[in-house]
Amino acid sequence: MAQQPWRTGKIIKIEDETATTKKFWIQIPELDHFDFIPGQFVTLDLPIHEQPNKRWRSYSIASPPDGTNVFELIIVLMEGGLGTTYLFNEAKVGTEFPVRGPQGHFTLTDPITTDIFMVCTGTGIAPFRSMIQHIHHNNIPHKEIYLIYGTRKCSDALYLEEMFDLKSKLPSFHYFPTFSREQEVPDGHCIGYVHGVYEQLMQDKKEMPHFYLCGWKDMINDARQRIQSLGVDKKSIHFELYG
Repeated sequence: MAQQPWRTGKIIKIEDETATTKKFWIQIPELDHFDFIPGQFVTLDLPIHEQPNKRWRSYSIASPPDGTNVFELIIVLMEGGLGTTYLFNEAKVGTEFPVRGPQGHFTLTDPITTDIFMVCTGTGIAPFRSMIQHIHHNNIPHKEIYLIYGTRKCSDALYLEEMFDLKSKLPSFHYFPTFSREQEVPDGHCIGYVHGVYEQLMQDKKEMPHFYLCGWKDMINDARQRIQSLGVDKKSIHFELYG
């Protein structure tokens, strides 16, 4: 696949999602529509360093393709991070910077012929939100989808109400928000880590699903070992590393 060119991206909207995460809507004015496959990412060239490769920051697209030239990113403020510090403290509606994309191969198979487990932490939910909303909006045939989303506290959860709303509309979508630093949680929430949730769910599976993992390296490395020990072929485990 040919490398995508750099184009000018313009921030047209910013919203707080939690105390440490923001949603950014980026428009590509020179295009009538920005085409991408759910699960892909874009690279931003931010004015934070003299060397180009030290200015680049990549983020998964959180919104589904909608035929427009706008896409959504969900970004967490990283302590000491030059890129996120710029985006949180200096960037505003109207700010422009070069954008390259879409890029990446972390996408669902077509057609979807197996159950799918989506396992993520933090902003790793971004590509899965894009995938699930795309499936829902376009009535794409699929089997069971399990989204197992981990974070520390309920207040850190991203797209929480949206995912529960989607669960009520899409019977084949199963949502398991999981919190490692909570003592009590409402019904429909889990306490602990994502690994225990998918291991429990897999006990009832007769056919092997495909796993998609997105998050930090340690979580993904741990998950890959655990999932293979459940009998899932490593070729059925797909992952996108953050950081």
